Amino acid sequence: MGFLRKVIETVFGSGGGEVRDPDGIYLYIKCGRCGAPVRIRADKRHDLQRDYDSGELVLHKEVMDGSCFKMIHTTTRFDARYKIIDQKIDGGEFISWEEYKQLTTPIKESQDKEKGAPSGIS
Repeated sequence: MGFLRKVIETVFGSGGGEVRDPDGIYLYIKCGRCGAPVRIRADKRHDLQRDYDSGELVLHKEVMDGSCFKMIHTTTRFDARYKIIDQKIDGGEFISWEEYKQLTTPIKESQDKEKGAPSGIS
């Protein structure tokens, strides 16, 4: 899996292990009920709606997490360069890539980091 991830990161030019593609917009949320992290991908070409009054792009997304299956409703507004102007969420909270990565890191890995690398000497 490590080799495949390196190939994907090289092709798509990700930073810090975050895999992205040029037509995608990525948002990260955490469920308000169970705390499960969810990664959302929206396609710039198909998922955004133009608000002709303001010129902004709007993304309405309904998301269901994989743990408690609660429905989370999001609305995100972008400018013409896809920079976030405003975000609203019902049923969860928006989180950063770093928070998402931390929440999705396997428990064993995080426990090993807390204990430090084993020395091999008893």
